[in-house]
Amino acid sequence: MFELSVVYLAAAIIAVPIAKRLGLGSVLGYLLAGILIGPFFLSLVGDQTEVMHFAEFGVVMMLFLVGLELQPSRLWKLRRSIIGLGGLQLGLTTLVIFVVCFYIFLLSWQASLALGLMLALSSTAIVLQTLTEKGWIKQEAGQNSFSVLLFQDIAVIPILALLPLLALGDSNVINNTESLIDGFPLIFQVIFSVMVIASIVFFGKFIAGPVFRYIAETRLREIFTVFALFLVIAIALLMQKIGLSPALGTFLAGVVLAESEFRHELEADIEPFKGLLLGLFFITVGASIDFSLLLEYFLLVFTCVIALIIVKATVLFVLGNIFKLQGNQKLLFTLALAQGGEFAFVLLSLTGSLSILSSMQVHLTTLVVAISMLLAPILLLGYEFFEKRKQLVTDEFDSPDEIEATGNVIIAGYGRFGQVVGRLLKAQGYQLSILDHSPSQIEMVRRFGSKVYYGDAARFDLLAASGAAEAKLLVIAIDDPVKTLVIIELCQKYFPNLKLVARAIDRRHAYELMRLGIKCFRRETFDSATSLGIDALKLLGHSDTASQRAGELFRQHDEASLESLSHLWGDDQSYGVAIKQRLEDLAQVLEEDKKQQDKLNACKGEDCV
Repeated sequence: MFELSVVYLAAAIIAVPIAKRLGLGSVLGYLLAGILIGPFFLSLVGDQTEVMHFAEFGVVMMLFLVGLELQPSRLWKLRRSIIGLGGLQLGLTTLVIFVVCFYIFLLSWQASLALGLMLALSSTAIVLQTLTEKGWIKQEAGQNSFSVLLFQDIAVIPILALLPLLALGDSNVINNTESLIDGFPLIFQVIFSVMVIASIVFFGKFIAGPVFRYIAETRLREIFTVFALFLVIAIALLMQKIGLSPALGTFLAGVVLAESEFRHELEADIEPFKGLLLGLFFITVGASIDFSLLLEYFLLVFTCVIALIIVKATVLFVLGNIFKLQGNQKLLFTLALAQGGEFAFVLLSLTGSLSILSSMQVHLTTLVVAISMLLAPILLLGYEFFEKRKQLVTDEFDSPDEIEATGNVIIAGYGRFGQVVGRLLKAQGYQLSILDHSPSQIEMVRRFGSKVYYGDAARFDLLAASGAAEAKLLVIAIDDPVKTLVIIELCQKYFPNLKLVARAIDRRHAYELMRLGIKCFRRETFDSATSLGIDALKLLGHSDTASQRAGELFRQHDEASLESLSHLWGDDQSYGVAIKQRLEDLAQVLEEDKKQQDKLNACKGEDCV
C-alpha cells in the first residue's frame, strides 16, 4: 500500500512540474505520469480498476466545488444551454455514433445504442480542470461547455437505468450500483429518489448553516474540514446507495450551499483533496492504457479515436453555430468536448456484465476512450498555441454571480471598522467580497442584507478562492495586528497586483505596516480621538475655527512625526529623545499659530500692515 502511494506521488512530482514548464498543463502531466509507471513502460503498478473507483471521488468533489460557484438563480439562467445545448449534443452525437456502429461496423442495434450513449459523454474532470487552469471557464465557451457537461452528468442516471433493458440473451445481471431500492416498484423508486434529493436540498438550506456555525465557534479548523469532507462523502454514498449519480448529489448540495457564508471556507478546505484525487484519477487513466492491445489493433483503434473526435467535434461545431457562439469561442467549445469521458468506463463495465458488448469490444472501446482523453489536453494546447495566448475579449455568458469575487474589493474583517469602509465603498457602487472569522458577527451582519463569508483571510487558499488574483483592492480591517502582517506578506508574494489598505491598531502596528511598504493605512482610534479633541476645545470656549485649525495642525504634525521617526522605531532611547523633541515642536507650532490667529483677529476692521 505504502509502496504504491510512493510510486503515484513520485510520478506526479516528476511529471507534472515538467509538463507545466513545457506549457503542456497539469492534466497532460498526470496522464503521462500514469503511462510512465504503467505496465507498458516501468510496470510499477498493476490493474487500475480499484484505484480508479477510488480516484473517481475526485470528480464528485469537483462537482461539489462547481456547485458552490453557482447560486440557484444563476443555474436557472443557464437552463437554455443546459437543457437545449446539452440535450442536443447528447442526442445528436448518440444518433451519429449509432448509425456508424450499426451500418458501418455492423453491430447489433443494442450494442450500437449503448456505444452511442457512452461515447457521447465527455470528460468532466479533464475539461473543467483544463478550462479552469487556463482561465477559460468564465468565457462564453467555458460556460457552454460546463452546461453540456452538467447535462451529461445528469443523463448518466437514465442511461444506467436503460442499459439493463438492452441486455442480450439470458442475463440475470442487474445494475452493479447495488441500489437499495432495486427490488421495489418503479413508482416507489422514483418517489424515494425525489425525496432523497429534496432532503439534500432541505439539509443544505436549513440545517447545514447552523451546524457549520456551531463547528466554527470551536475555532478548530481541522474539525471544520472533517465536517466538510463528511458532508460530501455522506451525500455521495447516499446517492450511490439509491442508484443515482454521486456527482449529481454533491453538485446539488454545492448549489444549495452557494448562498452560505461558509462557501469560501468550504471551497478552500475541499480544494486540496479534490486536486489530489483528480490527479490520481488522471494517473490511473494513463496507466490503464493497454499498449500491447494498442499495438495489436493500432490501425483500428486510432481510426476509431480520430473518428470519435471528428464526429463529436462536427456535432459541437454545428451546435455552436445554432447557438450563435462567436469565432474563437466556437472553436474552443468544439475542441473542449471532443473526447470520451470517465463515466464511459463505468458504463462499459456494466455493458460487459450485461453481455451487450463482448469482452474484446469492451477492451477496445476502453482503449479508444482513454486515448481520446489523453489527446484532449493536446487539442486545447493546440488551440492555445494558434491563438498565441492572446486575451479573448468576449462577453460573459451570463452576468457574474454576486457571491463570486468580481474584480473590485475584498474586505477582510467586517467588524465596526470594516463595516464603515464597506458601506462607503458599496455606496459608491463597488461590489464587495467580505470575509470574517466570527460566526456570530457574520450572522448579525447578514440580518441587514450584507453578504459575508466565513473564513480566515490569513490563509492563501481562502484569499485565492475569494478572487484575490482578479480583485483591485484588499481592505485589511481585522483587529489582529500579527495576522494583518501575515495577510500583507501573503498578498505581496502571491498577489503583487492587488492594492492594499490596512487598519493599524496603534502606533507600533503602524510602524510595522510601514516596514512592509504599506503606504495607505489608518490608525483605528487616531482620527476619532482627534475629532473628539476638537469638540473638547469647543466646549472649553475655543471658537469653531480655532478648534478645527488646532486639530488639523495636530493631525499634520503627528502624521509627519510618524513618517520621520519610523527609522528610529526599535531604538527606545533614541526614539524617546526624538518623540520628546517632536512634542516640544508641536507645542511651539500651536503657540505660534495661536499668536498669528490672535493678531489677525485683532486686525479685523482695522488697517493693519
